[in-house]
Amino acid sequence: MKLSKFFAPTLREAPKDCILKSHIYLIRGGFIHQIGSGIYNFLPLGKIVLDKISAIIQKEMNKAGSNQVTMGFLTPATLWEKSGRYEQYGELAIFRDRKNAAFVLGPTHEECVTEIAKTYVKSYKQLPFSLYQIHLKFRDEMRPRFGLLRGREFVMKDAYSFHADGECLNNEFNNMKDTYKRIFQNLGLDFRIVDADSGAIGGSGSKEFMVLAECGEDTIVTCTKCDYASNIEAARRQPKTSSVIPPQATSPYHKFETPNVKTIDDLSRFFKVDTHFLIKAVVKKAVFKDREEIAIFFMRGNDKLESTKAFNAVKSLKPDVLELFDAEITFLEKYNLPSGSIGPIHLRSITGSDLIFFDEELRDGEDLICGANEDSFHYVGVNLAEFQDLLYKDLVAVQEGDLCPKCCGVLQYTKGIEVGHIFKLGEKYSVPMEACFLDSHGKSKPFIMGCYGIGVTRLLSAILEQKSDNKGCVWGEVAPFKLDIIISNMKNKEEVQFGEKIYTYFCDLGIEVIIDDRNERFGSKMNDFELIGFQYALIVGKRLNDGIVELIKREGLEKQEIQSSEIIETLSKIL
Repeated sequence: MKLSKFFAPTLREAPKDCILKSHIYLIRGGFIHQIGSGIYNFLPLGKIVLDKISAIIQKEMNKAGSNQVTMGFLTPATLWEKSGRYEQYGELAIFRDRKNAAFVLGPTHEECVTEIAKTYVKSYKQLPFSLYQIHLKFRDEMRPRFGLLRGREFVMKDAYSFHADGECLNNEFNNMKDTYKRIFQNLGLDFRIVDADSGAIGGSGSKEFMVLAECGEDTIVTCTKCDYASNIEAARRQPKTSSVIPPQATSPYHKFETPNVKTIDDLSRFFKVDTHFLIKAVVKKAVFKDREEIAIFFMRGNDKLESTKAFNAVKSLKPDVLELFDAEITFLEKYNLPSGSIGPIHLRSITGSDLIFFDEELRDGEDLICGANEDSFHYVGVNLAEFQDLLYKDLVAVQEGDLCPKCCGVLQYTKGIEVGHIFKLGEKYSVPMEACFLDSHGKSKPFIMGCYGIGVTRLLSAILEQKSDNKGCVWGEVAPFKLDIIISNMKNKEEVQFGEKIYTYFCDLGIEVIIDDRNERFGSKMNDFELIGFQYALIVGKRLNDGIVELIKREGLEKQEIQSSEIIETLSKIL
């Protein structure tokens, strides 16, 4: 390909709304073009890189025994109503056709693929099997930003497996985990496999694949000693303890007046007690389609509530919950609760709520202090083992310095970009959609399912966030062309003839090579090489008269001078 004939509209300046370097370089390098909020056209360079990434994924998925399909971008809304997600999935784009039938622009295809299995698979003898696609998706993201990292329209590799039992699903889950590791290793990425929350997809046994990057939206908790890693939404720790001796109660819990005490720190100073022995209350407004309810979460005073864990706790009791919001003072007043003095004693009778949760580390806690649900009063000497029917959940956000649940090493935070996610769906979709098979005894059973996704378009951004430098894109093996032949002076016949000779030779071998034959300044050509990120550049310039050309590797901008008579042999080894 000749660069003079190639559509690669590079820009010298970054658009004003670009924040991340990946977004800046993809726009400036002529890879993508924004046509709407969170919607991008892929220009020739972007399409080449996208296809290369897809080819790596396709090769490994085929090797793993999955079968490639293409499912409809449009999904009948009736399938989503059957699964129960039509009202619950917050990012659905829905429209009606001329016959007033409702359709969903597919954000994911669990419903569709379950319908395929229901239609064609009748016996356990046809199991297990796996289907995958690399296909366009649409999610009506409320705040699209960061270019391809949080777009509304995107390409995803989504795979789905069907099994007769849980053991078979576990085998495929591990198969997909190994397959994903190979994919991301082939892309040259530094990544971690972390425990995760299943989110809107549902299921259990969830693992995320995180590319380490400072700009990552996800906080990852990792151990400094072992391989433990988790998204903060699902992170665990060794239960915290305190070396301070707790206040010893001389009688059953009793009420103390605590004037002007509103915060945990106030309470700690007032009683001269370690915050470990204080019960903190966090109140949320649980929003449903047709109502609002109060939800109260209790944890030790030195802990913080993790929002996803809180939401999952409510969802475990009331699956139709849509969202949790912080409770305002006026909302608390509706339930006669004083800000700063909320505690668990008599709380159910005061609020009428069954959404009252205790963190696991409070289980059977002794000698505790908590709010008395009366302004400026607290209870002292509370022993939770004396109370019945308390609902315990893992609620706290793991903090840096906490101890690893596996080896007791120190936990730390890092940032990551989610590029892959695998789930054990179980019967989440097969039961409501009545997708069943006959087992070896002739009994009807629902399929056991797994789900495995990779964000293909967001991988372009993830690669650049991790690899690019202050000059532009660094792609590694998925660079749009392996070799960029830069002719320094198009008026110099010797340079042009030599460059075209090398170009023709490697083109005939099927090597991805592009020749920069534009009538541009040498500096402009070098800037475009560095910005676009071709894997290598061969500089054919003034020193050709001395029998010398220069080879530059884009990653690290390593340079070496080579005898022009040896360049074909040298490049053949490299390329």
